[in-house]
Amino acid sequence: MNVRENWRVVVLVVLLVGSGVVLFTPGLVGTSDGPTNLQYGLELDGGTRLRAPVVGMTAEDVNFAGVSGTEQNQIRQNMADEFGIPSRDVYFQVDDQTGAGTVEVFNDSVSKDQFAAQLNQQGLQTTGGEQFQASDIRDGVTASTRQQIVDTLNRKLQATGLTSGSAKIATGFNNEKYVVVEAPNRDEEELTRLVNQRGSVELIARFPGENGTMQEELLVQREDLDQIGGPEPGQSSSYEVPVVLRQGAADQFATTLNENGFTTDGVSSPACGGAQRNDQGYCLLTVVDGEVTASHSLGPNLADSIRRGTFQEDPRFTMGASNRSEAQDISVNLRAGALRAPLDTDGRQVYTLEPALAERFKTNSLATGIIAVLAVSGVVYLRYGKPQVALPMIVTALAEVVLLLAFVAAVRLPLDLSHIAGFIAVIGTGVDDLIIIADEVLSEGEVNSSRVFRSRFRKAFWVIGAAAATTIIAMSPLAVLSLGDLRGFAIVTILGVLIGVLITRPAYGDILRTLSIEDR
Repeated sequence: MNVRENWRVVVLVVLLVGSGVVLFTPGLVGTSDGPTNLQYGLELDGGTRLRAPVVGMTAEDVNFAGVSGTEQNQIRQNMADEFGIPSRDVYFQVDDQTGAGTVEVFNDSVSKDQFAAQLNQQGLQTTGGEQFQASDIRDGVTASTRQQIVDTLNRKLQATGLTSGSAKIATGFNNEKYVVVEAPNRDEEELTRLVNQRGSVELIARFPGENGTMQEELLVQREDLDQIGGPEPGQSSSYEVPVVLRQGAADQFATTLNENGFTTDGVSSPACGGAQRNDQGYCLLTVVDGEVTASHSLGPNLADSIRRGTFQEDPRFTMGASNRSEAQDISVNLRAGALRAPLDTDGRQVYTLEPALAERFKTNSLATGIIAVLAVSGVVYLRYGKPQVALPMIVTALAEVVLLLAFVAAVRLPLDLSHIAGFIAVIGTGVDDLIIIADEVLSEGEVNSSRVFRSRFRKAFWVIGAAAATTIIAMSPLAVLSLGDLRGFAIVTILGVLIGVLITRPAYGDILRTLSIEDR
């Protein structure tokens, strides 16, 4: 074979070798439990899919011109106090250049009338200079809030070891927006528990104040941490999460504990313990989503390092938890961050598939693919009766599938039944195009030179190129819109068509030219 004339075949072979490496080299593109690096989605691995809207209302075109950042924080706190909700449930997004912004409230106990009245009471108006009415408040949250939730949930799934789990935004009827979370090998209870947690983790210092009252001061939140470890058995509590503070936060941490007596009177305070606020003594409270999950005192070694000023050189300490599950949740939430808004899990839609049934789907999908290949092979052989025409055609079609599988493995796309349907469609359309090439080349008589072959092949390629463009155009809306399983089918079909037109069809042409001319 002339390598220079058949360089397309060489490219195909190199890509197939590379695809084999991607598919079968353990750990090359992530982790997998099977013999290949393919990831399987819900329908082929079992698990749970949860779809839920985000809780919240939004006021848009709010005029913040002349309102400083400090004043914005005060207004936000005032609104939260008036609503009787945590301050984290009121969120401002302001464009510093225009002074226009949005205000979001993430709590369903607040009505639109109350929302509008509070905006007016705090002196906020529309950018047009008018007061807010209930009709100016819309249900739902902003696109940036939804994206923050999706990004945080993806980090949570990754932190819990669900590398094939995913969160995304979906659009329903009437343009309603939902967050869809998929978690292979997780049941509904586990997934609901994961998304139910906002994930706000804080360490609060609680200590005696003036006149016998107890005071609290925020010590640590996620933004203050440089490193976060996994759960491990503790000394002052059942389980602990080791963390390392950033330098600026370490200075403030040490100053707060020193100034409020934790490193002297508060060392090993007997008032701490359990998951509640203490009425006396010096305690460090681990607070998750506003609820105390653990309370422990400052240990002698840590207190000594803070008192001597050496703590800042290596600002390590632990956050307590009452059991391993809570410690794992704290570690995951610290790594992933807090959800800006909660999901409405009461209005959720849940789809769950048992792993045993998913395994049957996987087996049936493999059997269907094999049957499709055998059926196509038989029809092609009956059509031509020449192994030198039919065999390269089938091998080329299978090469197309291998390349597509390698791409799917490389991008870590979890395979579902819709993708399998796309693979079968790719086999069918691919062989159709190869038949067009073979018919155009062989139907007009013998191929006695490369020039004759190129002329006939060029005519066939125009036909399959136009068909490929039509397929891509027809499938593009399905690939872009959030239409569930249809999207996966469209994406795989488009990728298969592109691989075919750019790689496998030209390579088959080279193979057919060589065999046709040599056959004479």
